[in-house]
Amino acid sequence: MSDKQLQLWEVFTQKKTGMSFEHAGSVRAADKEMALLNARDVYSRRGEATCIWVVPSECISSSSPEDIASFFEPSDDKIYRHPNFYKTPDGIKQV
Repeated sequence: MSDKQLQLWEVFTQKKTGMSFEHAGSVRAADKEMALLNARDVYSRRGEATCIWVVPSECISSSSPEDIASFFEPSDDKIYRHPNFYKTPDGIKQV
């Protein structure tokens, strides 16, 4: 099977249980089981992850840089959307 027949999958790993997932990279595979195995072999050889997600690249949508003005326009009239005046309780390690 050539690379042209293999689907591109995006890999997300979780370093510790409860932490957020981070994009680790991409792998090519024929199906989701093979994508998980390839992702494990490439991105978690030395125990760097406790959980792995694989997502077909074609399923990911993205904004474009041309849309920055309208898509990410700030809403200065709604200050409650910016948590500048909330205090994080002591003992919270990750928000």
